[in-house]
Amino acid sequence: MEDKLEEHMGSHHHDPCVEIAMEIHKVETPPKRSSLQKLKNRLKETFFPDDPLRQFKGQSTKQKWLLGFQYIFPILQWGPHYNLNLFKSDVVSGLTIASLAIPQGISYAKLANLPPIVGLYSSFVPPLVYAVLGSSRDLAVGPVSIASLLMGSMLRQEVSPTLDPILYLQLAFTSTFFAGLFQASLGFLRLGFIIDFLSKATLIGFMAGAAIIVSLQQLKALLGITHFTKEMGLVPVMSSVFHNTKEWSWQTILMGFCFLVFLLVTRHISIKKPKLFWVSAGAPLLSVVVSTLFVFVFKAQHHGISVIGILEQGLNPPSWNMLHFHGSHIGLVLKTGVITGIISLTEGIAVGRTFAALKNYQVDGNKEMIAIGVMNVVGSTTSCYITTGSFSRSAVNHNAGAKTAVSNIIMAVTVMVTLLFLMPLFQYTPNLVLGAIIVTAVVGLIDLPAAYQIWKVDKFDFVVMLSAFFGVIFISVEEGLALAVGISIFKMVLQITRPKTVVLGNIPGTDIFRNKHQYKDAVTIPGFLILSIQAPISFANSNYLNERILRWIQDYEEEETKSHSDLRFVILDLAAVSAIDANGVMFFQELRRVLEKKGVELVLVNPVGEVMEKLQKADGTHDLLQPSNLYLTVGEAVSSRFSSMKVVSC
Repeated sequence: MEDKLEEHMGSHHHDPCVEIAMEIHKVETPPKRSSLQKLKNRLKETFFPDDPLRQFKGQSTKQKWLLGFQYIFPILQWGPHYNLNLFKSDVVSGLTIASLAIPQGISYAKLANLPPIVGLYSSFVPPLVYAVLGSSRDLAVGPVSIASLLMGSMLRQEVSPTLDPILYLQLAFTSTFFAGLFQASLGFLRLGFIIDFLSKATLIGFMAGAAIIVSLQQLKALLGITHFTKEMGLVPVMSSVFHNTKEWSWQTILMGFCFLVFLLVTRHISIKKPKLFWVSAGAPLLSVVVSTLFVFVFKAQHHGISVIGILEQGLNPPSWNMLHFHGSHIGLVLKTGVITGIISLTEGIAVGRTFAALKNYQVDGNKEMIAIGVMNVVGSTTSCYITTGSFSRSAVNHNAGAKTAVSNIIMAVTVMVTLLFLMPLFQYTPNLVLGAIIVTAVVGLIDLPAAYQIWKVDKFDFVVMLSAFFGVIFISVEEGLALAVGISIFKMVLQITRPKTVVLGNIPGTDIFRNKHQYKDAVTIPGFLILSIQAPISFANSNYLNERILRWIQDYEEEETKSHSDLRFVILDLAAVSAIDANGVMFFQELRRVLEKKGVELVLVNPVGEVMEKLQKADGTHDLLQPSNLYLTVGEAVSSRFSSMKVVSC
């Protein structure tokens, strides 16, 4: 068959009456399904692509109940097999991440304009909840820089954390409640695909911009400035820095610079030699201890070094009475909750999946949404603000050899001991060391290799990334994010409304047809215009496709005057057309009528099940799907129609 096809494709210009013998396969009609079956299948693929109920098939009632509880509470799955060796590894990793979580918790709470103690509260209760509900073995949960920055910047737009600290605290807890409710709802309703609107390019640009803003905010602590701007943009922050040079404290600058260099060096060592992870993991706590001792011994608080001050001792007080579900600020807390919820959820799931891939196990995205959401709802009633999986702490947890989520429990117990007995020790901790810890933590969010990779792969995505980056730096954190998401959606709409159509040519000596632009040796078959539509056809793009195909025909007709070859057939390869709607069906009908007037036949190749089914229902006169105009492959279509064309000419 291939020899005859080669003779046909490669030598037809020598013998106009070559007889073609090629087996033609019938295009099968898809099996009939009721509308209810179609709806059921569509809903299943939309909301249950992972088929979570498959594990219950063929199980006894008792086993189904057990599997159900294990699905809801993953701790019941690995808990019965837990042993002393696993516990030893988890104790080491738990204590290691606690040494990082304590100074970071205090620092990130200040970043959110909250009392430092709230950061420690948020490192105690949420990890306990996640250990029961979470499916990741490596995720270390607690406050994170980006969510803290977002919450602080959004709430401060309407309420001052210094003039009205109680109301600000109430709004922070309420925003956390709505964030958790939103996150858990996405998991329960299987709507996790919503967070996919934050593309990789958007996140890289947003994280880098937020890292710059977070670092600039720390200039207040690192320079010793007391009158600092409340705005977050690059211009007002730098203006505030240089307009208050008289407030700069050389003691603060010197001490802050030393600790910042120390923390950055330890971070660099751990990156270069991962086995020395404990160097960067212990550096923040060591910095806090050394700086606190220095201030206490030399009474540095009387010489221009600002300190945290007295922190409340004891465990998390209940805060459900501080949740506000009414009043003039309800819109603000809803918006803050949704935005911080999406960002923290995206970060937490991405971190969990990253380390799960390294250890070759699965993380259930929907279960993670529920776990993180419930964690924040419970946290909002126990004086905690927004928490999620932290990349820096999770990396330390992973490198320290964590085996299960018990490492989170060990961390929480360590924080509990700190809250009960060690809080007076932080009274003399200087704010500058907290600023240095934050800068060191967020530096890792600037991913230059990933940005360069995006530039190489997709220039449009690079524009999206830059939009997020500069939007965050020059406008605001949330508006920069919204700008990048808007451009990403515009790109998606553009791809839907302007689908790619390509001209196919024959690879000489074969029955294979490929894009002529990509395969330079592909040749045109005289009398045939072969096009491939590479997207679903809907109301959004049917008019464009009609105009584009007619333009291809005009181009062909202009060239045919030179080659003296009349256009006889337009072949549409529909293999990549996964779906059509009513407008898509009308597109085929209208195109067939237009071509018929030109004396050109429309031939369809390999329509998939849904497309075939809808065309059949709409083709009452059977003009569109005649056997002579419907083929399984482009090669068979060309062979058959070329043969009939030769027979007529002979």
